[in-house]
Amino acid sequence: MTSPKVSILRFIVVVSFVLCFLGGGFPRAWSQDVLTYHNNNARTGLNSSETTLTLSNVNSTSFGKLFTLTVDGLVDAEPLYLSGVPITGSGTHNLLIVATEHDSVYAFDADTGAAIWQISTLGSGETTSDDRNCGQVTPEIGITSTPVIRRPTGSNGVIYVVAMSKDSSGNYHQRLHALDATTGNELYNGPVDIAAKYPGTGDNSSGGFVVFDPSQYKERSGLLLLNGAVYLTWASHCDIRPYTGWVMGYNATTLTQKTVINVTPNGNEGAIWGAGAGLTADTLGNIFFLDANGTFDTTLNSGGFPGSGDYGNAFIRLTTKGGLAVADYFEMDNGVEESDGDVDLGSGGAILLPAMTDASGTSWSLAAGAGKDTNLYVVNRSSMGKFNPNSNGMYQELAGALPGGIWSMPASVGNRLYFGPVGEPILEFEFKEAMLLGAPVASTNNSFGYPGATPSISSNKGKNTIVWAAENTNPAVLHAYNALTLAELYNTSQAANGRDQFGAGNKYITPMIINGKVYVGTTTGVGAFGLLPGGAERSRAIP
Repeated sequence: MTSPKVSILRFIVVVSFVLCFLGGGFPRAWSQDVLTYHNNNARTGLNSSETTLTLSNVNSTSFGKLFTLTVDGLVDAEPLYLSGVPITGSGTHNLLIVATEHDSVYAFDADTGAAIWQISTLGSGETTSDDRNCGQVTPEIGITSTPVIRRPTGSNGVIYVVAMSKDSSGNYHQRLHALDATTGNELYNGPVDIAAKYPGTGDNSSGGFVVFDPSQYKERSGLLLLNGAVYLTWASHCDIRPYTGWVMGYNATTLTQKTVINVTPNGNEGAIWGAGAGLTADTLGNIFFLDANGTFDTTLNSGGFPGSGDYGNAFIRLTTKGGLAVADYFEMDNGVEESDGDVDLGSGGAILLPAMTDASGTSWSLAAGAGKDTNLYVVNRSSMGKFNPNSNGMYQELAGALPGGIWSMPASVGNRLYFGPVGEPILEFEFKEAMLLGAPVASTNNSFGYPGATPSISSNKGKNTIVWAAENTNPAVLHAYNALTLAELYNTSQAANGRDQFGAGNKYITPMIINGKVYVGTTTGVGAFGLLPGGAERSRAIP
């Protein structure tokens, strides 16, 4: 027989659970987060647990703009999302984290748009960087890359951000910040100024080392958090030399630099930008990315690697065990020619694909990527193909499959892969028996101007799968498509009287979908979309 004390205790536990449930307590802690660029380190862009948005309710009658958020600069970074964060004095909130080119980071209530906190990453007397005579990020450079958030079990979250600034003496700074998600306050005695050197004789070298010059770079690719380290990469301002190809790793709890590699140390160029896409990583600690135009050594050593360690215009795999090092790569047979003509692979982002089985039952771990040459490349992650001047040795190539070229990031779900080339529709490719079919199986009815489209995907465990993409136009246009057919379900131009317009687009625009809402950055803020209250066609603006 159960004792009265035990019965009372059980009653208290049950009542406490019910009260927490009704008050939004425990379930918030179990909610989803979006802590990194394109949802995960494979950069698939997939939220596979979206239970609210469906193929039937995403339409202009029941779905639309809920509010817009106005911030102090361009939102080039993808917004991120933290669920169930306790904020002193105001209860628990789902937070939308927004970074701007004015060097600000904001936390908003993701459900209402209410401001929670805002901080500036600028030092005393500093301003944002000028555009360094390059129109890629203009008129100012502050926070360009998508932050990454570390949230161990029981934690409210630490937000890692790289910010560029200029001091009163005209010196430029790149700094890594670690921010408390509840307040925006700096953690771990941050921020830290980013500096590095690496053995080499290439651009900006001295005393046998290439030296990182913060004025010559911007942090454009999304940050990567992997096995307790935050990884950063660096892009040039246009193609203004001197610059080379840097990847750096920092300890996530001390902000000390752990490891550095330069992938063109004895040459030049080789920036890593990927249209804002983050480095990809697998569960074994390997990092994959597409390198931009730069020096490639066609003279190989006995292992098939470039003799001088220069990997410009390559699909690269780095190992992180024992420090960053090139473990494998693939270089096109005409890679040097393409690099010299600025037809580089690095204009697109790499994506890791789920394990696939071929007709013989062999399982393959694959990655895909594309750049400016219109070709779609698929590599075997464990044996990428290296370099042969007479033929390409990668897993699969679809020549000319992406007319217009790629200045964006693909997305994937199951055996489907989606690319948005410049001036073209979004194209849906299908894998069968671990090989891509030779032609797209579907495409959107509309095309996307420069820089094409970076799709994102929502799905509820394979059901109600929707592809989302935004146009870099003024006003921006958010589109939703049936992922199987790419038939359009909704776009923000459909409702009368401009109901769903949300601002001017920009070229980094990447939708983020979470908990029944879609968030899209613009040149002035963020648009938030979801099911309209009572199905009514109304929305409100948050100043």
